[in-house]
Amino acid sequence: MNRSYEVEYCNLELRFDRRQIQNLIRDLIQEGYSLYWSESEAQFLISVRTGRKLVKLRFQKLLNCYKIVGDYVIKDEKLAELIEKLINDTRGHAVVKRIKDRQIVIENIMFGEIIRLVEVSGMEHRIIYQKKPFVTLDEITRAYQSTRAEERAAVLRYELDYELATLYEALQEGREEDAAASKERLASLRVEMLQLEL
Repeated sequence: MNRSYEVEYCNLELRFDRRQIQNLIRDLIQEGYSLYWSESEAQFLISVRTGRKLVKLRFQKLLNCYKIVGDYVIKDEKLAELIEKLINDTRGHAVVKRIKDRQIVIENIMFGEIIRLVEVSGMEHRIIYQKKPFVTLDEITRAYQSTRAEERAAVLRYELDYELATLYEALQEGREEDAAASKERLASLRVEMLQLEL
């Protein structure tokens, strides 16, 4: 990957556990960065000194993980490498803009993998790489010609009828646990039926 000394990270969608943040702090210290971190109820903040500039990485606290928030312009190559390692390790999403000699290379990353690479020079845009879609035209055609959905829908109707009869018996006999289990199965069958009808 071609590295430049000015990289902008936008639309970051990275989720971490606490251990991954601690590993990032360890890696930053091992690379010789001067840094400090603080934590509040809402966020975890790592401030990294790169030359005369201070970069503040903000991690928003969610229920059982952390999410990085904000856009970042990094002019330090080692720090850029660490952030990209983070994107890769967390299988995150990002738009990365590399600025060099009046030329911008834009990487669209999904699940830690580059899906599109565009080079911008002045008014010209050139797509260098674009990942092919997962579904081909032949697969779509075969899916439309397939009768599996209709066959499954017919079987599903019998399963729904049987489950309704089971629920009726459980309610009549006062078996609350069996009735609750039957309601759960009916709910999942209903979702599958709705998906087949779409």
